[in-house]
Amino acid sequence: MGGLISKFLSHVVPGVIRPLHALWNEVIGFLFLVFAAISAFYVFRAVRSFEGDMEGLAHIVFPAIFGLVMAYFGVSSFLKARRISRS
Repeated sequence: MGGLISKFLSHVVPGVIRPLHALWNEVIGFLFLVFAAISAFYVFRAVRSFEGDMEGLAHIVFPAIFGLVMAYFGVSSFLKARRISRS
C-alpha cells in the first residue's frame, strides 16, 4: 500500500507543483510591475514640479532607478513563469 501511495504522489505532485510555481512567479511579477507603475507616476509628478535644484533631481533619479529595477524584476518573473510552464 505504501508503494502505491508513493507512486501516486510521484506522479501527481510534479503536475501540481509546476502550475503553482508558474502562478507564483506571475503573481510576484504583477506586484513588481505595479510597484514600477507607481514609481513611474511619482517620477512623472516629480518631473512636472522640477525646479532645477538637487533635491528635485533626487526626487526624480532615485524613484526612476527603483522603478526600472522593479520593471526588470517583473518582466523577468513573467519570463521565468513562461519557461516553467513550457517545460
